[in-house]
Amino acid sequence: MKTLPIDAILPDLCKELREQTSAVLVAAPGAGKTTRVPLAFLEEPWIKGRRILMLEPRRLAARMAARYMAASLGEQVGETVGYRVRLDTRVGPKTRIEVITEGILTRMLQTDPALEDVGLVIFDEFHERSLQADLGLALCLQARELLREDLRILVMSATLEAEPVAALLQNAPIVKSEGRTFPVDTHYLSRRSEVAVEQQVVATIQKALQQDGGDILAFLPGAGEIRRVEARLIEMDMGQKPIRIAPLYGNLSSQEQDRAVAPCQPGERKVVLATSIAETSLTVEGVTIVIDSGWMRVPRFSPRTGLTRLETVRVAKASADQRRGRAGRLAPGVCYRLWTKEEEQQMEASRRPEIRDTDLAALALELAVWGVTDPAELSWLDPLPAAAFSQARGLLVWLGALDQQGQVTAHGKRMAETGLSPRLAHMILVAIPLGLGGLACELAAVLSERDLFRGVRAGEHADVRSRVEAIRKVQRSDAQPYAYHEGISLNLPLCRTIWTEAAHWKKQFGIRADEGGRDDIHACGLLLAHAFPDRVAQRRENGRYLLQSGRGALLAHVQEISSAPYLVAAELDDHGSESAIYLAAPVELADLESSFADQIEEESRVYWEPGQQTVRALLRKRFGALVLREAHQADPDPDDLLEALLTGIAIEGLELLPWTKQARQLQQRLVFLHRQEPDNWPDASEENLLASLAEWLGPHLYGMKSGADLKRLSLHEILLGLIPWERRRELEKEAPTHIEVPSGSRIPVDYSDPESPILSVRLQEMFGLTETPRIYHGRVPLTLHLLSPAHRPVQVTRDLTSFWQQAYFDVKKDLKGRYPKHYWPDDPLQAMPTNRTRPRS
Repeated sequence: MKTLPIDAILPDLCKELREQTSAVLVAAPGAGKTTRVPLAFLEEPWIKGRRILMLEPRRLAARMAARYMAASLGEQVGETVGYRVRLDTRVGPKTRIEVITEGILTRMLQTDPALEDVGLVIFDEFHERSLQADLGLALCLQARELLREDLRILVMSATLEAEPVAALLQNAPIVKSEGRTFPVDTHYLSRRSEVAVEQQVVATIQKALQQDGGDILAFLPGAGEIRRVEARLIEMDMGQKPIRIAPLYGNLSSQEQDRAVAPCQPGERKVVLATSIAETSLTVEGVTIVIDSGWMRVPRFSPRTGLTRLETVRVAKASADQRRGRAGRLAPGVCYRLWTKEEEQQMEASRRPEIRDTDLAALALELAVWGVTDPAELSWLDPLPAAAFSQARGLLVWLGALDQQGQVTAHGKRMAETGLSPRLAHMILVAIPLGLGGLACELAAVLSERDLFRGVRAGEHADVRSRVEAIRKVQRSDAQPYAYHEGISLNLPLCRTIWTEAAHWKKQFGIRADEGGRDDIHACGLLLAHAFPDRVAQRRENGRYLLQSGRGALLAHVQEISSAPYLVAAELDDHGSESAIYLAAPVELADLESSFADQIEEESRVYWEPGQQTVRALLRKRFGALVLREAHQADPDPDDLLEALLTGIAIEGLELLPWTKQARQLQQRLVFLHRQEPDNWPDASEENLLASLAEWLGPHLYGMKSGADLKRLSLHEILLGLIPWERRRELEKEAPTHIEVPSGSRIPVDYSDPESPILSVRLQEMFGLTETPRIYHGRVPLTLHLLSPAHRPVQVTRDLTSFWQQAYFDVKKDLKGRYPKHYWPDDPLQAMPTNRTRPRS
């Protein structure tokens, strides 16, 4: 066995774990930590025949690490060294080291919280900070504190900031290995490029194949970019030497992944197109050239919408260094970075922990099963985001996994035992008693993998039923290497992987293998509604949809399900005000009403309809934001009618009421009096009347529901009722409706300006009156609008005496010329007032 850099520090690491129960190992890429460290502890006395568990963040890395360690012992996988990953287990009765993916550790802990037959748990590549790794470490720490004080924990990483982790492990020792890497010549772009990332990668691959020797590992954001680059490379002439193009990403089958990391045949070169799956843990044989696009795809969860979207983000500097290191593991290499040195200065130092940006429903369920309702009871490297955790708990209560106090239910325990996401686990458990368990398993498998349709744009063929039909078709027939369903090319290996997953779950749930082959495809929408009740969508008039949660959604491409009155969106994005629907199935209203009867609320809606100026009364069945049914309500509650009518008056304004001149004058008189004595007179201003409609007007509105009904009101009597009986005489005295002038006429007082009430009177009717008339205890002079015989104002004054003495004579000269037949005396104070052309003799 060749010597690796990690070998030099293994004695120190073993010594630390003999003396303590925790340690942190920081080892550079290529040091050999993944394959040498577990073997070094097999004969340690504290192991006492117990197993060693090593967690890997990815299935491919777990399988490869187990194979390498088994080979170094001269054994097959499943003897001393084995692995457990989803749908693939290779362990035996003699297995001492199990390489497992992170979610499997959680299942082991829930089954056996003390991990009685485990001596050491190793968290490899912890710098990736996956949600399951953080959860697994938190549970192991509490298990050791409460149940197993001798349980050893080792955290390993190549780029980890070790001090915070060591502090979390109660000041665990830090052991470092410098590793051994060959020099890597690193190239940057000279200037920022606006060219699409696929074009940049293709051009750089061509350049590297011509200039450099060895195999190429190209990092791209996701499977879509990988497929496009692969298609372009296949079309190109890449020289005389055979070139093998090998995609490598998480959703490929294990055979396709193994093919990508296997060494080339003699005389062959290899181009591996990978996502961040190839950053750590595994060595891709023959690679001496790395092409790094500088991008990766990560999930971002929004507690506001309850949706997760994939975002393409810049890699962190630590991830970029990991990627570059792949070129120098076996020999000197070269790394092409498709960004500038200036852009690198803006990149984050390390990757954001997944716990900050992901859906926490699965974690919240695991904590509840563990017996923890407050995550603060556990030790975390980063605290859980409160909003996301609260949203997750709310979803679990809705699915029946938790009760209102946050305690796990029997249904929740069964959901957790499945290992599926809470939504899909709930869907299958609900489907089984309906005789739809097989379909639910197939649907869950389809939703758990990438799209099996080739060459379709996101949302273009959104009907998830066609995917289920496609995997059934592939399973029933001897499909050719290229198969089609409804004219769409299928990814056959993925179809078979999905069917294998569905068969695994059918077996796990005790469902007959052939169940799901009946004509049950119409039930996909119903099952999806159980998994995604918040994404039940109702078609609007414009062809868009309203989700049960209240958000908008749309099918970007017109297709058969675009006309469905109701559908369930299994996959959609979280961009803008309307989410684009990628996968969905129609659902019948009757199915929604029967399945969610306990969540459908019947409400009486009594409201004002402005256009008709009337109150409408409706009975509604509402499912969240969706109105499922609506009908006229024959006998609405009188109080509801009153409230709606008052709302209508508030919206339309007081002009909706039947104001007479008498009523309007009384309202203005009260405003005037309130200005004089606020404590003794009611506030009848429009603002206060609108604000207090229920108090002064409400009792008079019972039985009314429209603007036409309001015409029966007597506003004068209603306003008069605001004044105590004993003050009504004072009202007439201090704010009279009319003033008798010297001519004997009774002239109405205009109170529209409460600061200055107006008396509009012909000048001739005021002859002989020496002082301005006053109201309100003689304190407020009226503003006199003195009028011509034609009732046009010729003078405005609050000082009648001064007018007679000064302005009258100029006014008289003007009026006498225009109205010669009228009476214009030289001495107005001695003249006889008249409401005629001339006074009677």
